Order: sequence, then C-alpha cells, then structure tokens
Amino acid sequence: MNLVKSKRNRVSHILIVLWTVCVLIFLYIPMVSVVLASFSKQRYFRFPVPAWDTRWYEKAFVSLSVRDLIWTSLSVATLVTIISVVLAFFGALAFARYDWKGRKLYQRLILLPIFFPQAVLGLALLLWFSAVGVTTSWHTAVFAHLIWILPIVILIMSIQVYSFDPALEEAAFDLGATRLQVLREVTLPILSPGIVSGAIFAFLLSWGNFPLSLFTTGADQTVPEWLYAKMVSGYTPMVPTLGSLTMGSAAVLLFFAYVIYLLVQRRRGAGAGTG
Repeated sequence: MNLVKSKRNRVSHILIVLWTVCVLIFLYIPMVSVVLASFSKQRYFRFPVPAWDTRWYEKAFVSLSVRDLIWTSLSVATLVTIISVVLAFFGALAFARYDWKGRKLYQRLILLPIFFPQAVLGLALLLWFSAVGVTTSWHTAVFAHLIWILPIVILIMSIQVYSFDPALEEAAFDLGATRLQVLREVTLPILSPGIVSGAIFAFLLSWGNFPLSLFTTGADQTVPEWLYAKMVSGYTPMVPTLGSLTMGSAAVLLFFAYVIYLLVQRRRGAGAGTG
C-alpha cells in the first residue's frame, strides 16, 4: 500500500514539474524571442538567427530620442509611484483597518476604476481635459495613471493591513510612545512588505502602460507608445532592443527589491533575537 502511494506521489510530482515547465516556456518564449531579435543582424526576426550583431544596442545607448523616451517614461512612473504609495498608505488604512460610517461604500467605489477598460478610461480623461482646457502632456498622463493604478496599490497594501494586529500599536502607546513614534517604529516596519510591493507594482504598471498614455500624453511620448508606433510603421530592430532593455530593467528592479526585502527581514529577525 505504501509502495503504491509512493509511486503515485512520484508520478504526481513529475506531472506537476512538467506542467510548470510548460507554463514557464509558454510565458517566456515570447520574451526570449524579443531578446534574440534584438541581437539579429537582419531587420526582421528569423529563427535560427542567421547573423548576430550588437549595433542596435550601441545605437540605443547614444540615441537622443531613446533618452527622451526613457526620461519621459521614468518621470511618469516615478511620480505615479511616489504619489500612489503615499495616498494608498492612508487609503489602505481606511479600507482595511478602521471601521467607519461609509466604509463599505468606500471599498466598492475605490476599486471601480480597475474594472473600466483602460482605452475607455483614457478617452474619457482626454475628453475631460479638453472640456476644462487642460493641455495634455506627460503631467496629465501621471494623473491618468493614478486613477487606474492607485486602487490596485490600495488593494495590495490592504492585504498587509488586514494581517496587522492593532494591539501592537496599543502596546506602544501604553509604553509612552507618541503617535509619530508608533507610526515610525511599529506601523511602517510591519506594513513595509505591502508598501514595497505596492511601489513595485505602481512603477511597473505605469512604465508599461500604453492605453492611458496614448490618450493623455499629448505631444510627449513614452516607451510603450514609441514601440507601438514603430510596430505599425517604420519597424527597425531598435524595437526589440528597447523592449529587451525594458524587460532587463524590470528584472533588475525586482531583483534589488527582493534583496532589500531579505535584508530588512534579516535585520528585523536579528533585532527580535537580540531583544
């Protein structure tokens, strides 16, 4: 009986591993194709790659237009991240921590923008900007991104807030800590995983957003808009090159965020052990 059970567990483990490998291949083959195309000497991608070349990366690093694209996308994503994290911190506390009149209505309304199609939301914002006489630029794109991304960051932080024990704050108050000390020494460290996760989501979602940017950046242009424009007309291998650089930058960001998280957790564990 145990032998049969052991064989079944082994077969199940093999099937799970095979299924996981298939899913990973399905997800990452398009990304690998983009990277291979960026190193191809030919204008259009063919596999196997007939000749390898790095000149498109050299052109990308010295191109002023690419620098402007990256600077615009970076400016939008950075501002969206900072503003959304600050607002979402208090929004998550109102969403998941405190019980107040109108909380149920707030929980429903704050998540509504997530379910709107981004193209429809972008068009609505463009019409509204035109009606009030606001000239669209990357500044208006920040506002547009916030409408869609802020509810997502609030939801991410709320998950961490739900697991937060208010008794920890009450104990700190009983020991004579001020409200600012409790916020700095108790609340923020405990909620830091949710804050970091929300910040990463906000940055990456803003950086890669196309529909909202298309309607609200005006004369300015972000990386996703440029990639789309070049795919429609005037395609060059600079498209997969810039796409590869974007994917690489996102991977590096996630890696460093994970390292920082591990260091914070280790430091917190060392402090608890010392205490």
